[in-house]
Amino acid sequence: MLAGVYGLGRFGTFWATCLRDAGCRVIAYSRSEHELPEGVERATEDEVLSSDLLFFTVSISAFEGVLEKVGNRIGENTIVMDTCSVKIYPAEWMKKHIPASRFMIATHPMFGPDSGSHGLSGLPVVMCPISPKSDERYGIVKKLFESMKLDVLEMSAEEHDEEAAYSQGVTHFVGRTLSAMGMKPTPIATQGYKSLMTIVEQTCNDPMQLFYDLQRYNPYAKEMRLSLQVAIEKVLNALRREES
Repeated sequence: MLAGVYGLGRFGTFWATCLRDAGCRVIAYSRSEHELPEGVERATEDEVLSSDLLFFTVSISAFEGVLEKVGNRIGENTIVMDTCSVKIYPAEWMKKHIPASRFMIATHPMFGPDSGSHGLSGLPVVMCPISPKSDERYGIVKKLFESMKLDVLEMSAEEHDEEAAYSQGVTHFVGRTLSAMGMKPTPIATQGYKSLMTIVEQTCNDPMQLFYDLQRYNPYAKEMRLSLQVAIEKVLNALRREES
């Protein structure tokens, strides 16, 4: 099966290697010059857009602009997927800019080069149907993910974004906050502190644009931040009462 990866940033490069390891022939296109992973072939934009499986691995904030440019050029028999970390907006953009005759699935591999560095087995991938789930093409993608030993979770875009705001969103928010505090490894670190440093390292290895996009394009992110703020105030108030 021919898998096309559109975008070779940090995640796109990693995802191309995952598809290669799953037995796909992988071709890739990037608007910027990037080194190709071993076993992945460089292709033209039109070649990638006509592959059997097309994965867009561009940033959330760039995705609609890319679709406006290429949506009508996607192959008639191509199964189209995004890999964005939010789902409501990308699903809407795909329906808006890609012909309805194309088969589309909004997906989110909920891992990256750091969390997936020791293998994909048991890691979650979310599938949010756009085209009818009953179509056999949906099953083709699901079977591919299952062959990669991924834990396939099926839900609506709305369910995904609400849950992700309080899992992935808060993790990135806390990681960036701790980084801004200047937290660093220390020889007297407890296991808990080391776990916090792992969060800092994993979140801050990702582009800052991902952090901004997670907060901007998830409709539930503002609610999450307010909940976090209220929780911090509760803890601070409890400390103030003890100190008074």
